[in-house]
Amino acid sequence: MTDDLSALRAALKTAPAPDPAARAATIAQAMETYDRMQSSAQGSTDMPRPKTARTSPGVLAGVRAMLKSLTARPALGLTTSLAALCVGVVVTWPFVTGPLVTGPLITGPLATDDAPPPPVAEPLVAEPSLAPTAKRAAKEAPLARTQMTEAETAPAPAAPAPMAEGRATIAQGMAPMIAAPEMAVADDMVQTLPAPQTEAYANAATNPVQITAETPVSTFSVDVDTASYALARSSLTAGQLPDATAIRVEEMINYFPYAYPAPTGDAAFAADIRVMQTPWNPDTRLVQIGLQGRLPAIADRPALNLVLLIDTSGSMQDANKLPLLKQSLRLMLPQLRGQDQVAIVAYAGSAGTVLPATPASDVAGILAALDRLDAGGSTAGAEGLALAYQTAAAMTETGEVSRILLATDGDFNVGVSDPEGLEAYVARNRQTAYLSVLGFGRGNLDDAAMQALAQNGNGTASYIDTLAEAQKVLVDQLTGALFPIADDVKIQVEWNPAQVAEYRLIGYETRALARTDFNNDRVDAGEIGAGHQVTAIYEITAPGSPALSADPLRYGPAPLSDAPPPDGTELGFLRLRTKAPGAGTSTLTETPILADTLAAPSFATAIAGFGQLLQGSPYLGTWGWTDAITLATTTREDNRQGLRAEAITLMRLAQSLSKTP
Repeated sequence: MTDDLSALRAALKTAPAPDPAARAATIAQAMETYDRMQSSAQGSTDMPRPKTARTSPGVLAGVRAMLKSLTARPALGLTTSLAALCVGVVVTWPFVTGPLVTGPLITGPLATDDAPPPPVAEPLVAEPSLAPTAKRAAKEAPLARTQMTEAETAPAPAAPAPMAEGRATIAQGMAPMIAAPEMAVADDMVQTLPAPQTEAYANAATNPVQITAETPVSTFSVDVDTASYALARSSLTAGQLPDATAIRVEEMINYFPYAYPAPTGDAAFAADIRVMQTPWNPDTRLVQIGLQGRLPAIADRPALNLVLLIDTSGSMQDANKLPLLKQSLRLMLPQLRGQDQVAIVAYAGSAGTVLPATPASDVAGILAALDRLDAGGSTAGAEGLALAYQTAAAMTETGEVSRILLATDGDFNVGVSDPEGLEAYVARNRQTAYLSVLGFGRGNLDDAAMQALAQNGNGTASYIDTLAEAQKVLVDQLTGALFPIADDVKIQVEWNPAQVAEYRLIGYETRALARTDFNNDRVDAGEIGAGHQVTAIYEITAPGSPALSADPLRYGPAPLSDAPPPDGTELGFLRLRTKAPGAGTSTLTETPILADTLAAPSFATAIAGFGQLLQGSPYLGTWGWTDAITLATTTREDNRQGLRAEAITLMRLAQSLSKTP
C-alpha cells in the first residue's frame, strides 16, 4: 500500500503537459494507480478494514469523476485541477484504507453496516447563477435510474462488490463541481455551501385602479388553486418572508372554506355577494363575490381513471419531495372506490409505466408499486406527460372521468421544457384527461411551470409541504380535485359609473381576460370541481370620495356625491359563464350587485390584507400586521380544521420577520 501511495503521489507531481494527449496519459496513469490502491485496500490481509468502515458515496465518488473530467475539459486551469485532485485523494484515503480519524478536514461518525449509507455530499463550490447546464448537472448528481421496464418488478439484483460499488458511485459525487468549472475548490474542504435557490413563480403586475367611466367592465377566469398560500406558509415556518412574486392573493383567499349557501335544484352554482367596509381604507368599500359549487352524492359520481405521474428525477430525493409524496398518496388511496382505476407512470432520465391500470381496491399492489420508486436521473417531463396521456386514453370508457395527477418539483429539463411548449402540448391533450399538479419541495421549485400545466390542463395546482396539507388536498378536497362540475368558468362584472367611480380587483392577475373573451366559447378558462368554492374581492370607490386616485376631469360631468347609495341601488352587474363538463357551448347567469346595509368585514378580507402585506402593496396605507392579526382573530369563528388559527400564527411570524407594526 505504501508503494502504491508513493506511485500515486509521483503521478500527481508530474504535471500534465499543455498537449491534451499528454495530459490525458498522465491523468490515466493516476486513475490506474487509484484503482490499484482501492483494490489492494479491499483485498489486503495486512490492513483489514474495520467493520465500521464504509466507502462514502459522496466523497469517494469525486476522485475518479474529477480525473475523468480533467481529460474532457482542457479549459480547466492546470493548477486548480491538480489542487482539487490532490484534495480529493487525501479525503478519500481514510475511507479506502481503514477507520476515519477525526481531523481538520472531515468530522463525524462513519456509517455502520446496519445504517443506510450517508447522503451524497452537497456541492463544495458556489454556483452564482443557475445556467441551464449547471441546473441540469445539479439535478443529475444522484445515480441515474435504470430505465423503467417490466423488469423493474423482478427481484432486485445482488448488491455489487465493494470495488464495483465504489467505481459506480464515482459519477455522482462531483457533478456539481464539473458543472461550474470556473469555481475553485475550497482549500480546507471544511464547509459545504448551500444549494442555490432557483425557484420561479407565476405572477404578473398587481392589478391597478380602474376608472369606471373609462373601463366599466372587469373580466377574469376563476381560479381555485391554492399553491401560493402553502408556499407562503412553507417560507414563513422556515423563518423567512416569502418572495413577493410568489404571492397570488386570490389563491390565499381561496385556500379557506367559507359559509356560502349551497345551490338549489339542478343549478351548478350559487352566488353570494356581500358589500362591506374596507378595513384598510374608510373611504372605500369591498365587494366580496362568492360562488359555491354543487357537491353530488358519491353514488352519482362517474367511475374515475386516475394516472399518477410521478417525478423520480434526482432533485426529488429530498425528504420533503419523493418520500413525502409517497406518504401523501397513501392517504389518498382509501378515498377511491372499487370501480375506480389507478395507474402509475414515473419519469426521470426516461419515462416508464410502473403500474398498469389496476383496480383501486388493490391497495396493496398500488402501494408496492409506489414503494419501488426512487429518485435519480434528469427530468424527462415531456416524455412522462406523453405516456401519462396515452395511459389515460387507454383506460377511459364512455361516461368515465380521467384525471392525471402530476407530482413534481416542477423542474423539467429534458424534452419539451419551455413554458410555451408545455402549455401548447397540454392544451392539445386536455380533452383526453384533466391534468392537476401537486408541487413538492423547495429550492428549485418551478411554480411557473406548475401553474402553466394546471391552467392549460383544465386542472388545479396545489403545493404540499406537510402531511396535514396532503390530508386537506388529497382527502378532504379530493372530490373537488378529481370530479369537475363546470368547465371554462368566466366572471364578468360591469360597474355602474354613477355609483362606482373607481375599482380594483384584488388578485387574479394571471387570470385576466379581455372583455371580448367572455362570450367566446373557444377561449379557455378555469374549471371548478364538485363542492369547490371561488371567492373574488373588489375594492370600489364612490364618486366624490376623498379616496379617488384620479382628479375629476375638467370637462367631464360634475362629481357626484359620495353619500352611501340607498339599499337596492345597483352598484354593478355580475355575469357568469359556465360549460357543463365536455360541452362546447356555455350558459349565462346574471345577478345584480346591490348596495345594501354594509356587512362586517369577513375572514376573507383579513386574508386579502395578509396577502397584500406580503406583496408590499401600496394600497394598504398605514394598515399593518397588527391590524391584520386583529381582524383575522375577530373573524375566525368558523375555524375548520384549525386553518384559520394557523393563518393567524403565520401573520404573527410575518410580523416578526418584517419588523414592522
